[in-house]
Amino acid sequence: MTRLVLDTNVVVAGLLWLGPPRRLIDQAIERRFELCSSTVLIDELTRTLGYPKFAQRMAQHETNVTILVAQYQALTYLLMPSHIPRVVPRDADDDHVIACAVAARADLIVTGDRHLLELGRFRGISIVKPAEALEFVGR
Repeated sequence: MTRLVLDTNVVVAGLLWLGPPRRLIDQAIERRFELCSSTVLIDELTRTLGYPKFAQRMAQHETNVTILVAQYQALTYLLMPSHIPRVVPRDADDDHVIACAVAARADLIVTGDRHLLELGRFRGISIVKPAEALEFVGR
């Protein structure tokens, strides 16, 4: 089965808005592919959803950080990468996404982050935008 690692920006967009990131979350619910994450990425998601700029959106959906994180975590296979490679010089946080994907033997990293997208590929793992991921998993 195809394995994906979603960067935090994609997860937030998918949990709070419509569009390609949301369609990926919906397909993960349908178990069309495996979603992999790590404790570091889940912690980052928790911090990010806690930003004040997302409070109104969560209130509109009658949800909160705890519920959203628990729902997302229930969709994922949680990994604890033993090695964090130094790959993205401009953003060390991105290295955790790569470490998770390597540990998961993922097929895709899905992101909107330009530093990761500039890599394009790492150790055979394609790094793509959400719309491209939908094309890949739709095959």
